[in-house]
Amino acid sequence: MEKETTEEKRNEMKETGSMKLDSNNRKHNVRLLTIIGEIEGHEGSSGTAKTTKYEHLLPMLAAYDENSEIQGILFILNTIGGDVSCGLALAEMISGLKTPTASFIIGDSHSIGVPLAVATDFSCIVPSATMILHPVRMSGMILGAPQSYDQFEKIQARIVDFIIRKRGLTKKHVEELMMNTSMFAKDLGTLLVGGQAVEEGLVDKVGTLSDVMDYLKQCPH
Repeated sequence: MEKETTEEKRNEMKETGSMKLDSNNRKHNVRLLTIIGEIEGHEGSSGTAKTTKYEHLLPMLAAYDENSEIQGILFILNTIGGDVSCGLALAEMISGLKTPTASFIIGDSHSIGVPLAVATDFSCIVPSATMILHPVRMSGMILGAPQSYDQFEKIQARIVDFIIRKRGLTKKHVEELMMNTSMFAKDLGTLLVGGQAVEEGLVDKVGTLSDVMDYLKQCPH
């Protein structure tokens, strides 16, 4: 039975990037979910790209939130961003969970990875990890028309509004970070390393996995 359980956990980790963290003498029941690589959208990414499939995470989150035995959900982030619509939908889903949540940024949390990082109740970043805020981009052919600009503006406003709601920052502050012209030679935006993300109000703490687990363990069960 123990062998089967171990094999089930291994398969679950391989297929969905999730794991049940309950093998401890204190019987804390925390679920681990990874958000790694590119956030895959309505179209599949290339076969060689590391992706997070939001359509896999949504039903899992709904099931976790209805399970009273789960004490918290830990999201480990190392993502370059990806599909804006799907990433923001996932961030809204995380934000609305009643189960305590925490994000742990261990590598990158770029682009739409920023709303995902701030969607949780508590956030933590390692000293070497980075966050990048930049204006919305689109791939493929884009018509140079006023309507295209309006579409970009509305998409970006949704992202800015989400960050404001979750972190209590001003619209001016978030947009200044996004539209910064002094950091990148060929792009707009701001790169924040470790404690800089805390100083700008995007993350709660610079720390380690232990800090994140301690937060979830003390949450009411």
